[in-house]
Amino acid sequence: MSAIYSDHHRALQDEFDSRRMADLMEGGIVHGALEPHEKAFIEGLDMFFLATVDHLGRPTVSYKGGLPGFCRALDDRTLLFPSYDGNGMFFSMGNLAATAEVGFLFIDFDTPNRLRVQGKARIERDPGLMAGYPEAQFLVRTDIERIWLNCPRYVHRRVKVEGSKYVPQAHCETPVPAWKRIDLVQDALPAKDQGKATALGGLITMDDYAAKVAQGDA
Repeated sequence: MSAIYSDHHRALQDEFDSRRMADLMEGGIVHGALEPHEKAFIEGLDMFFLATVDHLGRPTVSYKGGLPGFCRALDDRTLLFPSYDGNGMFFSMGNLAATAEVGFLFIDFDTPNRLRVQGKARIERDPGLMAGYPEAQFLVRTDIERIWLNCPRYVHRRVKVEGSKYVPQAHCETPVPAWKRIDLVQDALPAKDQGKATALGGLITMDDYAAKVAQGDA
Protein backbone atom coordinates (compact mmCIF):
# COMPACT_ATOMS: atom_id res chain seq x y z
CA MET A 1 0.00 0.00 0.00
CA SER A 2 1.51 3.30 -1.04
CA ALA A 3 1.70 6.21 1.38
CA ILE A 4 1.89 8.82 -1.38
CA TYR A 5 0.18 7.44 -4.51
CA SER A 6 -3.56 7.36 -5.15
CA ASP A 7 -5.44 5.36 -7.78
CA HIS A 8 -5.11 8.39 -10.05
CA HIS A 9 -1.31 8.32 -9.78
CA ARG A 10 -1.31 4.58 -10.39
CA ALA A 11 -3.47 4.87 -13.48
CA LEU A 12 -0.99 7.24 -15.10
CA GLN A 13 1.98 5.17 -13.97
CA ASP A 14 0.44 2.11 -15.55
CA GLU A 15 -0.41 3.97 -18.75
CA PHE A 16 3.21 4.98 -19.22
CA ASP A 17 4.82 1.88 -17.66
CA SER A 18 6.37 3.80 -14.80
CA ARG A 19 4.91 1.97 -11.77
CA ARG A 20 8.20 0.18 -11.10
CA MET A 21 10.10 3.47 -11.17
CA ALA A 22 7.45 5.13 -8.99
CA ASP A 23 7.76 2.33 -6.44
CA LEU A 24 11.55 2.68 -6.53
CA MET A 25 11.21 6.42 -5.90
CA GLU A 26 8.90 5.91 -2.94
CA GLY A 27 10.84 3.05 -1.44
CA GLY A 28 14.41 4.17 -2.02
CA ILE A 29 14.58 7.85 -2.99
CA VAL A 30 11.89 9.58 -0.92
CA HIS A 31 13.10 10.02 2.66
CA GLY A 32 12.14 11.86 5.81
CA ALA A 33 15.32 13.47 7.14
CA LEU A 34 17.75 15.91 5.56
CA GLU A 35 21.15 14.60 4.55
CA PRO A 36 24.09 16.93 5.28
CA HIS A 37 24.47 17.84 1.58
CA GLU A 38 20.74 18.62 1.35
CA LYS A 39 20.94 20.90 4.37
CA ALA A 40 23.92 22.68 2.79
CA PHE A 41 22.06 23.02 -0.51
CA ILE A 42 19.00 24.60 1.13
CA GLU A 43 21.03 26.97 3.29
CA GLY A 44 23.10 28.10 0.33
CA LEU A 45 20.08 29.37 -1.59
CA ASP A 46 18.52 32.84 -1.57
CA MET A 47 15.09 31.78 -2.87
CA PHE A 48 12.61 28.94 -3.09
CA PHE A 49 9.03 28.30 -4.20
CA LEU A 50 6.40 27.54 -1.56
CA ALA A 51 3.16 25.67 -2.26
CA THR A 52 0.26 25.92 0.19
CA VAL A 53 -3.36 24.79 0.29
CA ASP A 54 -6.23 26.98 1.46
CA HIS A 55 -9.22 26.12 3.65
CA LEU A 56 -11.18 24.98 0.57
CA GLY A 57 -8.44 22.74 -0.79
CA ARG A 58 -7.28 25.21 -3.46
CA PRO A 59 -3.51 25.33 -4.03
CA THR A 60 -1.24 28.29 -4.66
CA VAL A 61 2.49 28.77 -5.16
CA SER A 62 4.57 31.76 -4.09
CA TYR A 63 8.16 32.88 -4.47
CA LYS A 64 10.15 33.46 -1.29
CA GLY A 65 13.43 35.35 -1.40
CA GLY A 66 16.00 36.52 1.13
CA LEU A 67 19.67 36.49 1.90
CA PRO A 68 21.47 33.17 1.29
CA GLY A 69 20.59 30.91 4.20
CA PHE A 70 17.33 32.68 5.10
CA CYS A 71 15.70 29.25 5.05
CA ARG A 72 17.66 27.03 7.40
CA ALA A 73 17.44 23.65 9.03
CA LEU A 74 17.04 23.66 12.79
CA ASP A 75 17.76 19.94 12.62
CA ASP A 76 17.44 17.20 10.00
CA ARG A 77 13.62 17.23 10.21
CA THR A 78 12.79 20.91 10.73
CA LEU A 79 12.99 23.95 8.44
CA LEU A 80 12.65 27.60 9.44
CA PHE A 81 12.16 30.70 7.29
CA PRO A 82 10.92 34.30 7.86
CA SER A 83 7.77 36.04 6.67
CA TYR A 84 8.66 39.55 5.55
CA ASP A 85 6.47 42.55 4.74
CA GLY A 86 4.22 41.88 1.74
CA ASN A 87 0.99 43.09 0.17
CA GLY A 88 -1.06 42.44 3.29
CA MET A 89 -3.01 39.46 1.96
CA PHE A 90 -1.01 36.91 3.97
CA PHE A 91 -2.27 34.43 1.41
CA SER A 92 0.35 31.70 1.76
CA MET A 93 0.75 32.34 5.48
CA GLY A 94 -3.01 32.21 6.07
CA ASN A 95 -3.18 29.01 4.08
CA LEU A 96 -0.54 27.23 6.11
CA ALA A 97 -2.06 28.54 9.32
CA ALA A 98 -5.37 26.97 8.22
CA THR A 99 -4.24 23.65 6.74
CA ALA A 100 -0.53 23.28 7.63
CA GLU A 101 0.19 21.49 4.33
CA VAL A 102 3.23 22.90 2.50
CA GLY A 103 5.55 21.92 -0.31
CA PHE A 104 8.96 23.47 -1.04
CA LEU A 105 10.83 23.52 -4.32
CA PHE A 106 14.45 24.47 -3.70
CA ILE A 107 16.12 25.21 -7.00
CA ASP A 108 19.55 26.39 -8.16
CA PHE A 109 19.59 27.87 -11.66
CA ASP A 110 23.35 28.52 -11.75
CA THR A 111 24.21 24.84 -11.38
CA PRO A 112 20.91 23.14 -12.26
CA ASN A 113 19.75 21.25 -9.21
CA ARG A 114 16.50 20.97 -7.29
CA LEU A 115 15.09 19.39 -4.17
CA ARG A 116 11.50 18.86 -3.07
CA VAL A 117 10.35 18.93 0.54
CA GLN A 118 6.86 18.37 1.93
CA GLY A 119 5.69 18.82 5.48
CA LYS A 120 3.43 20.41 8.05
CA ALA A 121 4.03 24.09 8.81
CA ARG A 122 3.05 26.47 11.58
CA ILE A 123 3.71 30.08 12.52
CA GLU A 124 6.58 30.55 14.97
CA ARG A 125 7.12 33.65 17.14
CA ASP A 126 9.92 32.53 19.44
CA PRO A 127 11.90 35.73 20.33
CA GLY A 128 15.23 33.92 20.27
CA LEU A 129 14.67 32.67 16.74
CA MET A 130 13.09 35.95 15.60
CA ALA A 131 16.24 37.82 16.63
CA GLY A 132 18.11 36.23 13.74
CA TYR A 133 15.78 37.72 11.13
CA PRO A 134 15.66 41.56 11.01
CA GLU A 135 12.19 42.92 10.12
CA ALA A 136 10.56 39.48 10.06
CA GLN A 137 6.87 39.66 10.98
CA PHE A 138 7.07 36.08 12.23
CA LEU A 139 8.73 32.82 11.23
CA VAL A 140 7.44 29.60 9.69
CA ARG A 141 8.54 26.30 11.19
CA THR A 142 8.02 23.19 9.07
CA ASP A 143 8.13 19.61 10.30
CA ILE A 144 9.49 17.64 7.35
CA GLU A 145 7.60 14.59 6.14
CA ARG A 146 9.15 13.80 2.75
CA ILE A 147 12.23 14.83 0.80
CA TRP A 148 13.41 13.83 -2.62
CA LEU A 149 15.93 14.91 -5.19
CA ASN A 150 14.32 16.01 -8.45
CA CYS A 151 15.96 15.49 -11.85
CA PRO A 152 17.20 18.92 -13.08
CA ARG A 153 17.28 18.12 -16.79
CA TYR A 154 14.54 20.65 -17.68
CA VAL A 155 15.94 23.42 -15.46
CA HIS A 156 17.24 26.24 -17.66
CA ARG A 157 20.62 27.54 -16.58
CA ARG A 158 20.39 31.15 -15.36
CA VAL A 159 22.98 33.52 -13.97
CA LYS A 160 22.13 35.71 -10.97
CA VAL A 161 22.65 39.39 -11.72
CA GLU A 162 22.18 40.84 -8.25
CA GLY A 163 20.31 40.32 -5.01
CA SER A 164 17.15 42.24 -4.16
CA LYS A 165 17.78 45.53 -2.35
CA TYR A 166 14.45 45.04 -0.55
CA VAL A 167 15.58 41.99 1.45
CA PRO A 168 15.86 43.12 5.10
CA GLN A 169 19.37 43.18 6.54
CA ALA A 170 20.76 44.12 9.93
CA HIS A 171 22.11 47.67 10.22
CA CYS A 172 20.73 48.61 6.81
CA GLU A 173 17.58 50.61 6.02
CA THR A 174 15.20 48.67 3.78
CA PRO A 175 13.83 50.72 0.83
CA VAL A 176 10.08 51.21 0.50
CA PRO A 177 8.65 49.37 -2.53
CA ALA A 178 7.14 51.46 -5.31
CA TRP A 179 3.66 49.96 -4.96
CA LYS A 180 3.28 51.72 -1.62
CA ARG A 181 3.29 55.01 -3.60
CA ILE A 182 0.27 54.03 -5.73
CA ASP A 183 -2.56 56.52 -5.23
CA LEU A 184 -5.27 53.86 -5.01
CA VAL A 185 -3.70 52.07 -2.03
CA GLN A 186 -2.94 55.03 0.24
CA ASP A 187 -6.00 54.73 2.47
CA ALA A 188 -5.48 50.98 2.81
CA LEU A 189 -1.81 51.07 3.83
CA PRO A 190 -0.87 50.05 7.38
CA ALA A 191 -0.36 52.98 9.73
CA LYS A 192 3.42 52.57 9.61
CA ASP A 193 3.40 53.26 5.86
CA GLN A 194 0.96 56.16 5.81
CA GLY A 195 2.45 59.38 4.42
CA LYS A 196 5.69 57.88 3.12
CA ALA A 197 4.87 58.49 -0.54
CA THR A 198 5.57 62.23 -0.30
CA ALA A 199 9.15 61.74 0.86
CA LEU A 200 9.69 59.13 -1.85
CA GLY A 201 8.77 61.44 -4.73
CA GLY A 202 4.99 61.60 -4.49
CA LEU A 203 2.09 59.44 -5.56
CA ILE A 204 2.06 57.35 -8.74
CA THR A 205 -0.76 55.73 -10.69
CA MET A 206 -1.27 52.05 -11.40
CA ASP A 207 -0.07 52.70 -14.95
CA ASP A 208 3.09 54.33 -13.58
CA TYR A 209 3.69 51.30 -11.36
CA ALA A 210 3.08 48.86 -14.21
CA ALA A 211 5.68 50.71 -16.26
CA LYS A 212 8.18 50.47 -13.41
CA VAL A 213 7.57 46.74 -13.11
CA ALA A 214 8.03 46.28 -16.86
CA GLN A 215 11.40 48.03 -16.57
CA GLY A 216 12.49 45.99 -13.55
CA ASP A 217 12.16 48.93 -11.17
CA ALA A 218 9.51 47.81 -8.68
